[in-house]
Amino acid sequence: MRYRFIGAEKTNYPITILCRAMQVSSSGYYAFMQRGPSARALENAKLLAEIKEIHVESRGTYGSPRMYRELIARGCVVSPGRVERLMRENGISARRKRRFKVTTDSKHNSPVAKNLLDRAFAVEAVDRKWAGDITYIWTREGWLYLAVILDLFSRRVVGWAMDHRIDRRLVLSALDMALTVREPSDDLLHHSDRGSQYASDDYRKRLRAAGITCSMSRKGDCWDNAVVESFFGTLKQELVHRSDFETRAEARSAIFEYIEVFYNRWRRHSYIGYMSPAEFEAAALTAALAA
Repeated sequence: MRYRFIGAEKTNYPITILCRAMQVSSSGYYAFMQRGPSARALENAKLLAEIKEIHVESRGTYGSPRMYRELIARGCVVSPGRVERLMRENGISARRKRRFKVTTDSKHNSPVAKNLLDRAFAVEAVDRKWAGDITYIWTREGWLYLAVILDLFSRRVVGWAMDHRIDRRLVLSALDMALTVREPSDDLLHHSDRGSQYASDDYRKRLRAAGITCSMSRKGDCWDNAVVESFFGTLKQELVHRSDFETRAEARSAIFEYIEVFYNRWRRHSYIGYMSPAEFEAAALTAALAA
């Protein structure tokens, strides 16, 4: 560290004075310079280049735990502490989350289902518990509303829809997509807030027709649907708050790419062992077939 300090300051002060201040010999300093960087320094430089590449690929969303998991997956031999130190020393960090805002309209006369989910977010297999909700994205053209359905087993977005109107057709489109893509069995529980869109006759009929049991959050309790709220927080942090969408079409394209390409298939999720949702489901299927 003393020799590195001298090297950094040699343009400002004579080397002899710096060596005297650092209590080292001039000959020792010149010998250090001739040796060149150590093997450890070269390893750190290579590792830092890999970290910077992952930082770009993850859109600046990975903190040191996810970064460490990604490096291990790429065959790097490294410790969590070393990754954290390199990121800290080089100013590489994940963006902080903003608090989410509750926008549920529960002032309606439609029937409300009991909270059968009751915050039991842990699931043993795919298509046993789904959770849906709606959020909003601002564009210079006006609001764009996004409805999603997540499989609580893998945290995968299995259905989604976007529109400039926030009505029952929006959530029905997301549900239709999920039913088409997944084709679940009859023992599926669907959880949502008690908003008018989910409590509408059309939506409840669609659930009954598919043999799906309906569950709804308690009034004013966003934590009853915390998994979807967390996804929206991640979406806002990693995409929306970093963008300035000119049009709804631009926002649609970016959100589509985020969900289907990045989040479902690439982004490592801490809850599922730092796998992507698609990778986690594939691993679960392989384990089930081998059992």
